[in-house]
Amino acid sequence: MTTTIYGVSGSRAIRSLWAIEEVGLEYTHVATHFFNDSKTDDYLSVNPNGRIPALVDGEVTLFESMAINLYLTKKYAPALYPMSEGEQAKAIQWSVWAISEIEPQQMQIVIQKFFNRDNIDQSTIDSATENLQRPLAVLNKHLAGQEYLLGDSFTVADLNVSGVMLLMQMIEFDLSAYPNIKNWTERCYSRDALKRAQSLG
Repeated sequence: MTTTIYGVSGSRAIRSLWAIEEVGLEYTHVATHFFNDSKTDDYLSVNPNGRIPALVDGEVTLFESMAINLYLTKKYAPALYPMSEGEQAKAIQWSVWAISEIEPQQMQIVIQKFFNRDNIDQSTIDSATENLQRPLAVLNKHLAGQEYLLGDSFTVADLNVSGVMLLMQMIEFDLSAYPNIKNWTERCYSRDALKRAQSLG
């Protein structure tokens, strides 16, 4: 069975490149950029949304990084996928939380800093920064007294949430007011699998 993952490390596809490196699966990486590459007929037959990442694993084709990561860890890396139904639900909960509470706000900052450089709207950055304070406070409180989101071990929940929050490094977001998050991201980002994923095109 052939496993192929599409995307480039300098994009949100880094989340799934990290996941596939974590599970230790042999795979083919097709460096697909989020501009022209993702709009070709060949790629649209894999992901009709024209976005990255996408995964083809035998007869299974998936898009959306959170879904890809949950699938990969459940199938190939049970140590990263919670055993109980309750913990599995929490992994899904935190994954959905990250893309609904964190990602939209940090993307507003990314757009202004990297795509609107000649006409930055500082009010948009300020508003997004303010809107991030509540979810960051929730996460910081949750991490008090524990190493990872579901306890003492790194799981797909940590991979997905910290994977979404990699953009905070890009925008140089100040996490000093959230020491538990800062320490947690440092633990997550020190993993060898992420370093390997970041070295990919």
